[in-house]
This record gives sequence, structure tokens and C-alpha cells, in this order.
Amino acid sequence: MTRIRVLVVDDAVVVRRIVTDVLAADPEIEVVGTAANGRLALAKMAQLTPDLVTLDIEMPELDGLQTLAELRKSHPRLPVIMFSTLTDRAAAATLDALARGASDYVTKPANVGSLTLAQERIRDELIPKIKALCGRRRKPPVSSPSPAAQEPAPRIAPPPRSPLPVRADLLAIGVSTGGPNALAAIIPLLPAEFPLPVVVVQHMPPVFTRFLAERLSSMSRLRVREGEEGGLVEPGVVWIAPGNYHMTVRREGDLVRLGLNQEPPENSCRPAVDPLFRSAAELFGNRSVGLILTGMGQDGLRGAEQIRHVGGQVLAQDEASSVVWGMPGAVVGAGLADLVLPLDHVATVLTRVAQTGRLTRLPGAMPLPTPSH
Repeated sequence: MTRIRVLVVDDAVVVRRIVTDVLAADPEIEVVGTAANGRLALAKMAQLTPDLVTLDIEMPELDGLQTLAELRKSHPRLPVIMFSTLTDRAAAATLDALARGASDYVTKPANVGSLTLAQERIRDELIPKIKALCGRRRKPPVSSPSPAAQEPAPRIAPPPRSPLPVRADLLAIGVSTGGPNALAAIIPLLPAEFPLPVVVVQHMPPVFTRFLAERLSSMSRLRVREGEEGGLVEPGVVWIAPGNYHMTVRREGDLVRLGLNQEPPENSCRPAVDPLFRSAAELFGNRSVGLILTGMGQDGLRGAEQIRHVGGQVLAQDEASSVVWGMPGAVVGAGLADLVLPLDHVATVLTRVAQTGRLTRLPGAMPLPTPSH
């Protein structure tokens, strides 16, 4: 089997050594070189021909953003994973990098207490992303801190579709790898009079979700805010789950509000899509709409089952426009998607669903039959 060739670029000697050791221990990965800054990395590209580059953001001579810009000129499709710290400056720079063509990012371990824990964090976060971006499936772990998340999702037969439109009252979105760009291709295109509240889970750590909300809000006619306990769920507002908190919807009298909690991760994620989708299905029933966008893993599969089980509608991004087709692919493979859409059709379909309650097929949108159970 041909191993995935990785170039590690970071100005910190210790970080380069930790990342190199972790990656080299995986039989599917080969570290073909390292570089202390972007200029050295660019000089080594032709000789090393990596399949993927990990790229530090803050470096001397040529920083991560400048290096990424040069890489995209010569290697427009090469997977690049940014290496970031959990700071305001790094979060903003990481979102800039994603907007400029970076494939994904990981955050550097901070205050984890030991070298071993730092290595585990990097192994658990970085290696699956390398394999996903390079088209390799990750083998199931021997053990997991969240065993329930690893159990096969039970199949729930979706009810037959009614031919009549059903009023939609909530749009819930789940997204991971490639998400900031996917959301930027959808949220700014929704009209100011978009009649549905929108709630979003994007797999991101604290700090990053606040910057993502601010960035999307500056581009959009709708207000985009980071989720807060008790936030009012109403049309005109898009809520993004804050890093390290699950987000749900609940009813208080005639109002619908957000709930935040730090219950155990699901699908190794917090925030996770499944808790949000479950609460949407429970509260809104057949008036809930779930949208699964690009991302690794299967988070959102069980929640999508619940939405379909109560008669709600589920849409999924297609494989061709996804950075990684894990999450939407799982929903599609289970026969739960009413429509499978290219990213550039999603905003138009959402607007029509919100206005009419009926799914509208556009050229390129693929309806899927419900599998037999």
C-alpha cells in the first residue's frame, strides 16, 4: 500500500518533532520532510512531492497565510491542514486560511500536562483528517471514551411522504470539515425575510465559533450569533453552537429558546449535531428541516433519522461539492436524504422550502429512494 506523503511545516522544533513522531508511527503515513518556515517549505515542494502539507500559521520569513497563497498558485488541489493555537489572533487567521483554500485545521495541544497527552491529542485529531482528505478510511478504534457513539445507529424506517406541503418552522444545519466555506456559500445568500430560525452545529473549538459567527454575520443579511443559554430562536437570526457545548432547542411558553450543556461528547464531538437534531425533531416534528453538509464521520446520522421519523425533511450536500463526504454520505447511504444537493443549489432550495414547505428539485439535485428495511 502506498503511504500518504506528508510535509510538516512549523517554526517550533518541539512541535515539528512531536508531529513527525506521531505521524511516522502510523503505517499508512510517511513524513517526507519538515521545514521551519514557509519559504523553506516552498523550496522543498518539487523534490518531496507531498500528498498533504501541515502548515503552522505563525512563522518567521513567510507565515502560514502567505505560504498557503503561494501553494495554491502551484498546487491548487493539494490538501493543506493549518496548525493553529487557541487564541483570538490564531482563530481569525485560521478562518482566513480556510477562506483562502486551506482544507482543514487542527489546534495545537495547550496545557495538556504531558508529552504523552500532547501526542495523543495530535494523533486523535490530525491523523483522521489526513486520511479523510487523502481518501483513506480510518480504522475503528480499539477503545473509545464514548462507546455509545461507536455503536451502529439503529435503522428507523422513514414514514411515507405526504404529497401536500408541510409548513417548515426550523432549519437545523450540521457541518464539520469544510464547513466555514460551505456556510459562507449558503448563509449570505439567504434573504433578509427568510422566515425560519436557523440553528447550526459546526465542529469547532471555543474562540473559533465566535469568530465564525462574526465573520458570517458581516457577510449576511441575517444576524449570525454564537449560541448562548436562553437565546431566542426566531426568524432573522442564525445561531451557531459555541465550542465545547452541545446546543439544543426548547420551548418556554410561546417562545423557543436555546439550551447549552456540556454533557459527554457524542460521535467524539462537542458540540455534536445529533443532540441538536434530536431536539429539533422532538420540538418541531414534521415542521423541522435538517441539512447535513460536508464533514468527517457520521455525526448527524441518528439525528437525521429522528427528523425523518417524525415526518420532517432532510437534505444533504452531494459528494462532488463536499470536502469530505463522511457526514452527508452516511445520511445518503442510509436512505434518509430527501434531496442530495450541490452546494451552489442549497440556498435556493432552502429559501423555497422555507417559503412553501415543499422540497424543490433543481437540475443536479438527486432524490434518493428509501431503502427497504
